[in-house]
Amino acid sequence: MSPARRNVFETIRDKRQWHTSPDPEAAKLGFRGWHSRGYLPHFDMPGVIQMFNYRLADAMPASRRHEWAALLDIKDELKRRTKMEDYLDRGLGSCELRDPKAASIVEENWLHFDVQDYRVLAWVVMPNHVHLLVEIWQKPMTELLQSWKGYTARRINRILGRRGKLWQDDYWDRYIRDEAHYRKVVHYVEWNPVKAGLVKTPEQWPFSSARFRDEYNRLKPPSKP
Repeated sequence: MSPARRNVFETIRDKRQWHTSPDPEAAKLGFRGWHSRGYLPHFDMPGVIQMFNYRLADAMPASRRHEWAALLDIKDELKRRTKMEDYLDRGLGSCELRDPKAASIVEENWLHFDVQDYRVLAWVVMPNHVHLLVEIWQKPMTELLQSWKGYTARRINRILGRRGKLWQDDYWDRYIRDEAHYRKVVHYVEWNPVKAGLVKTPEQWPFSSARFRDEYNRLKPPSKP
């Protein structure tokens, strides 16, 4: 086992001991608590607020690998994620989500099951990726992501007359630690179109929770979470 993977497993072991006690009932529903999908620790339990980010399959084009390959080697997880999101904000790839019909499918799919399977707290559909802040209820996050991606891929492919893979296989998640972290992430999500230079204010973006808020005249662009 490589040192990197050993460190991940040791981190998960330690967090399982002090952060949360085993929950047999949650395990029956498919929740895994602290676990790893490969090289990063993840936390999946009912009642946790999670920030998700996932992107289109070609948002980091293979033809431009020379531009983004080095980002994958950044050791610090948060710094690596920040640099990759900056790259996504360049709007590369086919950007199917720039089409309002495609973006509407993604947004409506999230909201259709809001307060039924989970609680949606903030979201934005960008041209080649999405950010979503959700309070997890009784469905594990892996199950939710599979459902969202599968349904929207089928609908978007049909409506846009395209075929093949739409979404990247994996996703990025980060659980919200406290109220300050929550507020910071909500601001980050809703200011993403402004940061990318697509609009001047968050509520101008048509596929974002920002358009349902009225406090943006008092806010400044937040720092990255």
